[in-house]
Amino acid sequence: MAAHLKKRVYEEFSKVVQIPHEEAPAKKLRLSKPSKSAALHIDLCKATNSTDALQYLLQFARKPVETESVEGVIRILLEHYYKETDNSVRLKIASLLGLLSKTQGFSPDCIVDDFINTLTNEKSHQVLAQLLDTLLVIGTQLPENPTVRHRLIEVACKHLSDMYFGVRNKCLQLLGCLGLVDSPLSKDGEDLILSVGLCLSTPHTLNSLNRPRDVQSIISDYFVDQDPRVRTAALKAMLQLHDGAVKIHEIIYEQACRLLSDDYEQVRSAAVQMVWVLSQLYPESIVPIPSSNEEIRLVDDAFGKISHMVSDGSWMVRVQAAKTLGSMLQVSPHFLEQTLDKKLMSDLRRKRTAHERAKDLFASGEFSSGRKWADDAPKEKLDRNTVNLIASGACGAFVHGLEDEMFEVRIAAVEALCKLARSSPSFAEKCLDFLVDMFNDEIEEVRLQSIHVLREISTHITLREDQLDTVLAVLEDSSRDIREALHELICYTNVSTKECVQLALLELLKNLSKYPTDRNSIWKCLKFLGSRHPTLVLPLVPELLNTHPYFDTPEPDMDDPAYIAVLVLVFNAAKSCPTMPALFSDHTFRHYAYLRDSLSHLVPPLRVNLVDSRYGSGSVESPQLFLQQSLNRVSTIQNLEAPGAQELLDLTIRDLRRLGELQTELAGTADFCATYLRCQLLLMKALQEKLWNMAIPLCFKQNVTATAAAQQILEETYKLEFLYSGLKNRQVATIHHVRLQAKALQLILTARSRPGLETLISSCEKFVQDMASFQRLFALEMPHLQDSFAEKLLEVMPRLSSCKPVELVKILQTTLRQSSLLQLALPEQIHRATATIIEPTGESDNPLRFTSGLVLALDIDATLEHVQDPQNTVKVQVLYPDGQSHVIHPKPGDFRKPGPDRHRLITQVYLSHTSWTEPSQIEVRLLLAYSSSSSSSLSKLGWCDSNDSLPTPEATVEGTIPFSKPVKVFIMPKPPRR
Repeated sequence: MAAHLKKRVYEEFSKVVQIPHEEAPAKKLRLSKPSKSAALHIDLCKATNSTDALQYLLQFARKPVETESVEGVIRILLEHYYKETDNSVRLKIASLLGLLSKTQGFSPDCIVDDFINTLTNEKSHQVLAQLLDTLLVIGTQLPENPTVRHRLIEVACKHLSDMYFGVRNKCLQLLGCLGLVDSPLSKDGEDLILSVGLCLSTPHTLNSLNRPRDVQSIISDYFVDQDPRVRTAALKAMLQLHDGAVKIHEIIYEQACRLLSDDYEQVRSAAVQMVWVLSQLYPESIVPIPSSNEEIRLVDDAFGKISHMVSDGSWMVRVQAAKTLGSMLQVSPHFLEQTLDKKLMSDLRRKRTAHERAKDLFASGEFSSGRKWADDAPKEKLDRNTVNLIASGACGAFVHGLEDEMFEVRIAAVEALCKLARSSPSFAEKCLDFLVDMFNDEIEEVRLQSIHVLREISTHITLREDQLDTVLAVLEDSSRDIREALHELICYTNVSTKECVQLALLELLKNLSKYPTDRNSIWKCLKFLGSRHPTLVLPLVPELLNTHPYFDTPEPDMDDPAYIAVLVLVFNAAKSCPTMPALFSDHTFRHYAYLRDSLSHLVPPLRVNLVDSRYGSGSVESPQLFLQQSLNRVSTIQNLEAPGAQELLDLTIRDLRRLGELQTELAGTADFCATYLRCQLLLMKALQEKLWNMAIPLCFKQNVTATAAAQQILEETYKLEFLYSGLKNRQVATIHHVRLQAKALQLILTARSRPGLETLISSCEKFVQDMASFQRLFALEMPHLQDSFAEKLLEVMPRLSSCKPVELVKILQTTLRQSSLLQLALPEQIHRATATIIEPTGESDNPLRFTSGLVLALDIDATLEHVQDPQNTVKVQVLYPDGQSHVIHPKPGDFRKPGPDRHRLITQVYLSHTSWTEPSQIEVRLLLAYSSSSSSSLSKLGWCDSNDSLPTPEATVEGTIPFSKPVKVFIMPKPPRR
């Protein structure tokens, strides 16, 4: 009562006095997504039968689950798992549990006990195997938790006695992924292993119980399991232990060797891998030879056993065995050479040589009288069941591999020979005949691989005349890839005699007459052939050049590709043979001067009297110095008047382009410098005094010229950025600086010619964004841009962001005219992307006729040099006489890569057009596509709530650059017949 009375008094008093109450703090609302576990629980409760439950689980599997909801969902699934009686539903639940355990950010250590408990009462073998697979996922998610690993190993040991092969496979996978070689097992685990061993009914397993138990011994017990799938799983589990940096016991080697004769190819395949692993771990260990008192190294014994597998009944095992032999580099040379020696077998008995039989007869004092039939036949009798078709050891392994009926085996044998020959020059000499014989294989892929292999070991071999004759016979192959690969092989191959050089030249000239499109490849081949064999070419010079010591001979035609090929061979040999030019006639010296200018990449500089002294040295030091001096001379144009500066730039550009034509090593660098100076020259002409001092209506023509110059500068900067490779950040910053100047010039010209204020405002905003992007991208290169246009603008950048458009234009005009030429710093090497269209040649006057409305397939063959990612950037453009243009993107399979920084494009372009009255020419050329954006240079932004504070990136500019000379082709669409 007293408390109630006090409360009434306080209420009445507060009404009179009106004591202000403190406002209650506002409650914060937290929006949460509906729980996945609750929704799943509701769905599973609604299921009336196993089909409905399975349908709900399938629908749930298609939806993502948040990390914080994973544990709740797993609990719901486990709860329903205990209630479910249908095996298919439990199997699906077990599969979902494994998928949920892989969720990123979720640690499954809290549910390990629950998962292990599900194994206790499970009767279905399939569900049990799936649950073990889920435990395998959990174990791989918790590699640093030794307690979980040991528990899972004990679980695997417990279920190894299951009758279902799938359960035993999963247990072995658990042991292979999680087992450690010295992992101590608990007393329960040892008891489980003991019970597993007693369940196995093989003597080998019972005997193995006496040795110390570890994971490897448990797995090796299942090498003799009755199911081949379990034997395969046991071998793969042991290989997984090896991949996990666990050293396999050497005692496993004997068991793995026995499995090489298993009835199932999967077991034999895994056994080959196991034997190879042990041969790499214990190469110097000594193992006994069966039925003999001798001992050999383990790696040699393994090499012989794997060599036997090259004659296996399964071609997949044969492929694997051949590939494995190629990686056994520690084998003894004696065993290695036996792989190329095929013993003669007669009725499964070894056939002794006549010398051996005569020696035995002489020792016994008996000779064949001829009265008895076959009294000199081999006396030794061998058991047919114990004789192997290959003689002892590795005899004839590669002979069988190279003669296999499956081309995959032959390719694997060729690749293995290559790997072994590269590490052993003596073996390379012995396998040369076998590789040359593979040039006549019926499969093109085998022939091509044999050529590539011979190219890789060419430094160890010298071809004889009979071998070279077999090699050169491939030049008549119709495949362009084969012929070009053979040209590449001859470039790096040594021959033994001058007759070999003469034979190679004659066959290459036949190839040139039969396939004129191989001209460039043959010329390059003869260049290297001559430079590698100068002493062998020297006695052939009078015959090759058709010279005579007393009589004048007619001057050959310089337009003949065959004569040019002979000169390329002779001139490259003369570079290393100073006595050879004395055999040249007068017209040969003239032809040398001509070829030195026109084909400088094929003809080297020679020390001859009739040649200019600038070719005296064979180095590029002098041209490099001339290039640097030209750039230094250009840096002085700030002190010259406008006409003199422009004339100096013109002369320098001409010199640089000529230097690029004469010196192929500096062609990319010289062209890059000439293009950059061309941009500066265009900018200088656009900023002439008379253009900016006249009124706008009076300089309309000059304004148009300046607008065209600004657009041309932009196009040239894209060429500089995307057509040349080897550029550093400093050169890229210089290119973007010139592009910024061109954009400023465009903005000034827009303000002078277009009176609209809205267009000017948007152009000014875009330019300010470009300036900000330039500053952000090239902040580290700003110290190298002193007194440049960009540096002066960045000094007044805050003012540019807030000033009016007219004032911004005035600042840009003043800064642009006062900025100095930015000195170009060159990297060590710059390459220009080039393309040469070999076919069509454009020399034929016969039009290609096809019916109007249908298509004509035009073969395109082109060589690409220094093109980055050609599959995505190279396109073919077809320009028709009526102005239509089609751009075709070749397929990725149309590109080949015969060498570094070199690609080959062989494709077909389909043409179609309406009927014409006369044949007309179409132009075909190659384009290089590019995409320029400042945002592409920035790192990708992470996930954030807002990006309002980020500057707007520069708009992406996409375009194409022609980088090949156009080829004209006559076509004639005929009207269709009625």
